[in-house]
Amino acid sequence: MKKILVVDDQIEIRELIEATLRIGDYLIFQAGTGPEAIEIAEREKPDLMFLDVMMPEGGMDGFDVCTQLKNNPETAGITIIMLTALGQDEDKERGSAAGADDYFTKPFSPLKLMNKVDEIMSK
Repeated sequence: MKKILVVDDQIEIRELIEATLRIGDYLIFQAGTGPEAIEIAEREKPDLMFLDVMMPEGGMDGFDVCTQLKNNPETAGITIIMLTALGQDEDKERGSAAGADDYFTKPFSPLKLMNKVDEIMSK
């Protein structure tokens, strides 16, 4: 079974994404902070991660988490999609520099999110 890790400091966003993805056959994990995300990613090796950029708790933002996971040979293969309200080009460039595979701007369409998951998981 394919694994997805949803990382956001807002539980409502995590629950919305999980509810959207529940129609697929995925094992879904949730994390609310950067350190928690890294711990789960290292333990579970998800196929895909939705990663919020702005997470005030835990001392790590999404860019920090992404960089750390992409620099670790054990987790470098995780597909990471940054989720953020920051839609500026400089934020997208920063996400790319951190190793993010894609970028979704909040608010997002659940249908587009599901289509992206299907595209990634069918590879």
